Amino acid sequence: MSEDFQKYIEFHRNNGGTGKIYNFKFVDYKKGFLKLEAEFPTETLNPNQTVQGGQMTSMLDDATSLLLIYETKGKIHPSSINLHSHHHRPLKKGQVFVTAKIITQGKNIATLKGELYNFDGKLITTLMHTVFLIKTEFDVE
Repeated sequence: MSEDFQKYIEFHRNNGGTGKIYNFKFVDYKKGFLKLEAEFPTETLNPNQTVQGGQMTSMLDDATSLLLIYETKGKIHPSSINLHSHHHRPLKKGQVFVTAKIITQGKNIATLKGELYNFDGKLITTLMHTVFLIKTEFDVE
């Protein structure tokens, strides 16, 4: 599974701006659920040395999108309609875990949930992500 998913991470890293920043690593996948390890580098920090909230939202946007792209084998590309994030506590630079879950998926719209955890297992940010589904063909090979 991890080798199969790695193709999607590499595609994201090579073709997307944020894909180069977060250094995603596969952890676990089940139908409708994805867990990744990631990191926030120095460039994502506020002057007070905590991760900027928009960077956390961006990471969760990427993770939830990767789950949907993977599950459709690249035939669907999500276009964000609404990103609603709740930041529960500050986060320092470094390693994190990200989870993504498909809540509902219809013909044209899906609702996804992303959660960001520090390495102590504390919930940092929750994202509710509504997307418009665009039919496309990604060549991840």
